[in-house]
Amino acid sequence: MVATPIGNREDLSARALSVLREADLIACEDTRRTGRLLAEHGIHTPMLSYFEHNEERRAPELISRLQAGATVALVTDAGTPGISDPGYRLVRAAHDAGVPVRAVPGPSAVIAALSIAGLPTDRFVFEGFLPAREGDRRRRLEGLRHEPRTIVLYETARRLVDSLAAMASIFGADRRGVVVREATKIHEETRSDALGGLLDYFRTHPPLGEVTLVVAGASEAEAAGGGLDEAAAIAVLREAGLSLKDASAAVAKLTGARRREVYQRALSFKH
Repeated sequence: MVATPIGNREDLSARALSVLREADLIACEDTRRTGRLLAEHGIHTPMLSYFEHNEERRAPELISRLQAGATVALVTDAGTPGISDPGYRLVRAAHDAGVPVRAVPGPSAVIAALSIAGLPTDRFVFEGFLPAREGDRRRRLEGLRHEPRTIVLYETARRLVDSLAAMASIFGADRRGVVVREATKIHEETRSDALGGLLDYFRTHPPLGEVTLVVAGASEAEAAGGGLDEAAAIAVLREAGLSLKDASAAVAKLTGARRREVYQRALSFKH
């Protein structure tokens, strides 16, 4: 499993170069893209396409070659293979077949973004890409609202503003976030602000390139409220005679969430 640069070509390690030269075969997502990287370093190892939609078909072929004694290097278009990229199915098949698997570590957008985000890194959770559909995206984020660990996500530049808007609504506009764009490339940008501030900025400065989002985890008070069903609690309080506004304030006090945001969600529950 050979990590390749996520941007800066100089991040390809000496060990990675050696393994790519000495392998019998390089399995890669895009033979043209990997071919350009290999050509820059005078490497002529044969390549075979291996990507998300042909994994199941290719894996048995690669396992057969491995069992016959071949050395196969797996790379993705950028970064560490298997991390939100094709690879884990082949690794699992290799383990099942008794074939040794070794890591040639190197660049990873997840770790690169975490290292410069200025948010706690002793515990974090990686969520990959958020769903493209708005409803699915909001449901995923609702499930993360009380997550106490730092959250790392990938996002496309085109959907960044929509995702930031959903996060500001669900996590709270004051929750800290960091957008790392085009990491290690010429136009690298790191912007740290409250989610509301990031949303305002990228609404007026449409982003380009590859984006990694790092978001602060929930506070202790917010995390403690994770077991409370807001909609059910508000319904019970309304039945007891409280106004929607007072019921929302009571739930906010119990969960540590912001009163205005609970009230906005309560309005959606009401509708």
